[in-house]
Amino acid sequence: MRTLVLLALVGLGAQLVDGSLGMAYGVTSTTLLLAIGTNPAAASATVHLAEVGTTLASGASHWRFGNVDWKVVLKIGIPGAVGAFAGATFLSWLSTEIAKPLMSLLLLGLGLYVLLRFTLRGLRTDRLGQPLRKRFLTPLGLVAGFMDATGGGGWGPVGTPAILASGRMEPRKVIGSIDTSEFFVAVAASLGFLFGLGTAGIDPSWALALLVGGLIAAPIAAWLVRLVPPRVLGSAVGGIIVLTNVRTLLSLDSFPVDAGVRSLVLGIIAAGWAAAVVYSFRQHRKALAEEAAEGDVTVTQAAAPTPAV
Repeated sequence: MRTLVLLALVGLGAQLVDGSLGMAYGVTSTTLLLAIGTNPAAASATVHLAEVGTTLASGASHWRFGNVDWKVVLKIGIPGAVGAFAGATFLSWLSTEIAKPLMSLLLLGLGLYVLLRFTLRGLRTDRLGQPLRKRFLTPLGLVAGFMDATGGGGWGPVGTPAILASGRMEPRKVIGSIDTSEFFVAVAASLGFLFGLGTAGIDPSWALALLVGGLIAAPIAAWLVRLVPPRVLGSAVGGIIVLTNVRTLLSLDSFPVDAGVRSLVLGIIAAGWAAAVVYSFRQHRKALAEEAAEGDVTVTQAAAPTPAV
């Protein structure tokens, strides 16, 4: 019972982050399942089974708040489903000895990308309104879907920053569209795991616990996306993913590391993570101050009397 409550809380927290940032439900949930010893393929299958419900609820909530571009959802969601099915069947055929370090490395790479992308660069908004081409969204969906199924998460960490980096959609619509299109990915990945694994190793009660937490958080997250600074949240989530998966890798038999060295490495990562969050917050405050100053200058110029000719 204690495990189910913990999983429900993880599902709630992960969906709050995912729904307000457009990523991290799968990565966060799968990382926890791996940490408690779950088979990698079963962990990803359990999370994707829960995501069928959470993504549907999240998509409906984002649609209600006007955060969804349906053209983008279809252009990226359908190829994403193809990639997810392929990734799920691929992971199902790997042995546990190979799959666990592989998944942790994938998650670590995604975590580093999210951490560095949001900490150092923030968000780009200079191309707002320009259309997103199918030739960009189709390969992006295929890669993100494959990464999502094999890594237990990756649809958001790959898709959201890529579209944000293009600067062609406002952040809330990027997040809402990615969250909504993830429903296709979750369904396809679940079918792929059922094809490759059957029901072996999948605990329905765990999936249900993650689902319940996610359903509670979905409408809250869709509302929070208008309020929470994505840059700060991105740094925070990226750091959690990096720290947890480095810990998993250092605990594997194939990476024999002294306990003291392991603690030192994790301590350095934690300190760097804290510094990244503080830096992102300061940059966010700085950007707000610059916007306010530009607004004051515009108002002053508009109010200034026209010189006599």
